Formats: sequence, C-alpha cells, structure tokens
Amino acid sequence: MASSKRSAPQNPSKAKVARSDHGYGDDLSETVYRQRLLEQGKYCDLKPGSRSLDGCLKDPPALPPLAIIREKSGRDPRLDAGSLYFADFPEFRPNLTPKEVLLRGSFGGTYFRDIVSAVTGERHVGKEVIQQFPADWFAGLDLDTQVVSSVYDKNVNRFKVACGGSLGQWETSGWIAGIDPYGWFQWYCHFYLGRRSTDDERQVSRWLRGQGSKGRWRLQLAKKCVDSHARHDDVRISPVIRQTCQHWAYELTAADLAAYECS
Repeated sequence: MASSKRSAPQNPSKAKVARSDHGYGDDLSETVYRQRLLEQGKYCDLKPGSRSLDGCLKDPPALPPLAIIREKSGRDPRLDAGSLYFADFPEFRPNLTPKEVLLRGSFGGTYFRDIVSAVTGERHVGKEVIQQFPADWFAGLDLDTQVVSSVYDKNVNRFKVACGGSLGQWETSGWIAGIDPYGWFQWYCHFYLGRRSTDDERQVSRWLRGQGSKGRWRLQLAKKCVDSHARHDDVRISPVIRQTCQHWAYELTAADLAAYECS
C-alpha cells in the first residue's frame, strides 16, 4: 500500500481529492497525482529525470475526470434487435450484460482485485466492491481465481489469450474517474443497474470508438473475418480482438458482419 506521506505540492490548496456525497471533487493537482502514481509503483519503468515513457504510460500524467456527479437513475435496459437499448443513450448498444462478461471468462480473473487508486488516494478491496452488484453475476465463479485474483491468468479468459493494459496505463492516460476507480467495466456495471452520472457521456463515447458501428475493434474484427472468408463466430479469427470486445460488452454478430460487408 502506498505511503500516507506526500511530497509538498507547489499549491498546498490542491493537496488532496475532495470527496462529496456525489463523487470526487476537482481539486487534484498534477503534482499530487503524479506523486501518488510514483509512490504506488505505477511508474516502475520510469528512469530518473525522464519526462516520457516507452509504451502507454504518460508522464506527466493526464488528470482524471473530476467533479463527477451522480444524477437520477435511468430506466432498465431492454433487449432490442439482439442488443441492449438504453432510452437515455440510444446510440450505446452493447450486446453483453455485465453478468455475461463475467461468466464467459474475462480480465484474466483480475478485474476486481484489491487496488490502490491514484485517483481516489484510497485502497479498494475487491470482495467488498463486488458486494455492490447482484450475487448471481458471480454464480458458479471461483472468486479468488476468476474475479478478484491478483495474478492475471489468460486461461480464465474465454478465448485463452491475454489482452488489456495496466491500471497505471489507464490512470496516467486520464481515463479513470474516482466514481469508478477500476475503470470502464465498473462504470458499465453501475450504468446497467441504473446509476447515471456526469461521466456517462465520456464512457459511452469510449465504447463507441471501439465497439460502435464505426468502432475500430469491431471493424478490424469484421474485416479479418471477411478477408479469411470466415463466419462471424470463428474463434480462430483474432481471439485477442474478440477477448477485448468481450471486455467492452460486445461480441460480433452475424448481422453486424453482414452490415460490414454491405458497407
């Protein structure tokens, strides 16, 4: 766990994240955020004096979305033409529920592991976090190896491949909000259950860029299937992209592949 001691920031008034009943405030400075990332080992590959990193870690880091406010609850999603329909976000059309993502085998079994968040400045215990969600989402899963494991095991995944980045990569990129310190899938779990917040538009747009009708992962997978004269569900075609899409609550369908061929 990260040390509770912090280096004095240049602006003492921005020394912490202010938490309200709605989420996390907007007084987190780059200085404090970077110090947390360093103390938590998120910059373990950073060379002394370096201002850049090979790979996806950003230094200086991009600040996370701040002052996220919980809003009124949304209506329950309904199934429409093989995908989920949310009346307040009609363009957001995942076709896997959070339960399906988990039960199919995802995240190498590590998504809800114990973490120390650079955004919240707190430790989050996975087995406590998942108490927020329906128990049947985890029915039949071994929590220690398939949900809250600290060790990534690709064999837990449906397609038996490893994919995804580290929490440090997501945090330094400014993708993690304090309301959902684990990331997009945690947001999706809450959104599916009806929670609404000022972070929803950002999170939906992230999904659209990857899995929407013009999303890069969806189009790449469809192209690979067409080029290989393969069915939409041929697991030999890019299992890494398939696993990635599953983590984002999407699987390529016959209708989606047909739409791509006609485009």
